[in-house]
Amino acid sequence: MPKINHEILSWAREKAGLSPENAAYKLQIRDSIKANAQEKLAAYEDGTTEPSRAMLLKMSKAYRRPLLTFYLNKPPRIGDRGEDFRTLPDQFESEDNAYVDTLIRDIKARQSLVRETLIEEDEDIKLPFVGSVAADQNLDQVIAALRTVLNVKLDEFRAQSSYGDAFKLLRQKAEEAGFFVLLKGNLGSHHTNIDVKAFRGFALSDDVAPFVVINDRDARSAWSFTLLHEIVHILLGQTGVSGSNAEKKIEKFCNDIASEFLLPEEEFAAFDVSKTSADDLPEQISQYAFSKKISSSHTAYRLYRKGSINKKQWEYLRDFYRQQWQVQREKEKAKASDQKGGPNYYVIQKFRLGALVELAQRLNYSGALSTTKTGILLDVKPLKVHRLFETGQVA
Repeated sequence: MPKINHEILSWAREKAGLSPENAAYKLQIRDSIKANAQEKLAAYEDGTTEPSRAMLLKMSKAYRRPLLTFYLNKPPRIGDRGEDFRTLPDQFESEDNAYVDTLIRDIKARQSLVRETLIEEDEDIKLPFVGSVAADQNLDQVIAALRTVLNVKLDEFRAQSSYGDAFKLLRQKAEEAGFFVLLKGNLGSHHTNIDVKAFRGFALSDDVAPFVVINDRDARSAWSFTLLHEIVHILLGQTGVSGSNAEKKIEKFCNDIASEFLLPEEEFAAFDVSKTSADDLPEQISQYAFSKKISSSHTAYRLYRKGSINKKQWEYLRDFYRQQWQVQREKEKAKASDQKGGPNYYVIQKFRLGALVELAQRLNYSGALSTTKTGILLDVKPLKVHRLFETGQVA
């Protein structure tokens, strides 16, 4: 089992705002004949005593840090959330925000481990596209840069049989370019599901290991757009979290790039709904949206922005498509629960982790990453790491 970085124990405690006395109490460290609770904690922090895994798990919870943090060579170098690009609704649940912060810390710890390991193995190839564009550039220039980085043909993207397949193609291209694209919408259980209003995605900019995380509780039809949106943030060199409301200037900029990338304005201008009845409008938009592999809601918003429908129509369509998606999601959940055994955990986990699994497998087999670190990196128990490696891909 790899040794932890004892210096990070005191760093994590201090960042949590806990004195040694308060920390010892929270960690349930008891006085003994040989040493009191604070002295025992000090022994952990100066490296005299190696904390057990049970104690590390307590520290992870008390200090609100991912377990992986304690194994890093140094504390994560980037701030907790980066920029907050979101515009949250009034009276938003603070618990969701806390979950977002915890999730970002978890992914940043994983990113730090990937970066450190690649540097140690002399594989830290600098990615020239990170921070290569600016928000004051012409939209066409940024879109051209995005197309160069991803090297994906729009016709091939649209030719996919489903929204999910279209996303898989776009994700594959992004991962080939050097991005790590993760799907994660909770902290490991449905009890910590994070509302899409709290975060739709976030970008962790880095010139060696840029990460994009997409809230997989969102509709699949929206995943490709979110991926592009977050990649634009990384092209701008920005780390931050994005929500479902795009009122800030930078969010509108990233949305405009993603939207134009998927559906050029010149092409969209030919989509005419002026003679479509109110009853037929939702279906016509859905059919058009599917042919372009963009969401119906976004297509309706584009129609509103160009003046083809009014605000009242847009709001009705937005709510209609969201309700339609929620009904479909409940049907899928019911179908999955009826199936014997349910979906394979390892298949799902591998899909959510994407290219990170392949990298972790290579580094583990080469000896660059211990099985313990690999398990924490992939969020599976060390004994299950090779089971994950051996599991086939999602069809």
